[in-house]
Amino acid sequence: MDSEQAEGVRTRTRRRTAAAVARPAQRGTTVAATIYRDLRNEIVSLRRKPGEPVAEKVIAQDYGVSRTPVREAVLRLADEGLIEIFPQSGTFVSRIPLGALPEAIAIRKALEEATVRYAAKRATRSQIAKLRANLELQREMEAAQNFEGFHQADETFHALLAETAGYPGFWNLTQQVKVQVDRYRLLTLPVLGRVPDVIAEHSVIIEAIANNDPEAAAKAIDLHLDYLQVTIADAQKANPLYFTAPTEDEAEPV
Repeated sequence: MDSEQAEGVRTRTRRRTAAAVARPAQRGTTVAATIYRDLRNEIVSLRRKPGEPVAEKVIAQDYGVSRTPVREAVLRLADEGLIEIFPQSGTFVSRIPLGALPEAIAIRKALEEATVRYAAKRATRSQIAKLRANLELQREMEAAQNFEGFHQADETFHALLAETAGYPGFWNLTQQVKVQVDRYRLLTLPVLGRVPDVIAEHSVIIEAIANNDPEAAAKAIDLHLDYLQVTIADAQKANPLYFTAPTEDEAEPV
């Protein structure tokens, strides 16, 4: 199946769901921004697989626009490292940069450790209740075997931690550095037993915050995020075509 045929299948699927789940663009949102948002979500969620062709012509037809806003969105995604453009060859979803993952995970750990320390000092009872309600949503997603839904609940959990800390901007910074980590992490969720482990780890984090114990909260988030570091090699071996090899200046994870 060539790139335009693959894009055609995606187009028909999108059109079938559009009538049932309409997502009107927010006021002032440009067409290019809407296309960028949709493509980014599809890439980060792995609905568009690493290495998959991106047919700009078909995307333009899907949205009923010229190729100009599509190109604008594609270039923006290329700047983020989510799309690769090869002159004379085509445009493709970028593979996950293996060598960049350890640094991104380290940055995330530093930001989230600070987040839970503040949260443990400042959390109110209503904020603790919101965290616990989110944990129940995670359990529901686990029971339904809905990995994408679980991932979204997990994202909300970490956003709530930043909100509880009083520094929601911490999560905005974390999102900027973890985009490639998210794609890799989604590959680990179907691993047998991982989702229950994540939920258990989240529960420990919540209890440490509820007990106003910054040290315990920091230890719990560190243990939670350590899994991302130690499973890189396993994910790469299981999905070798989804990853790029590290450069000579980057250490390959072990």
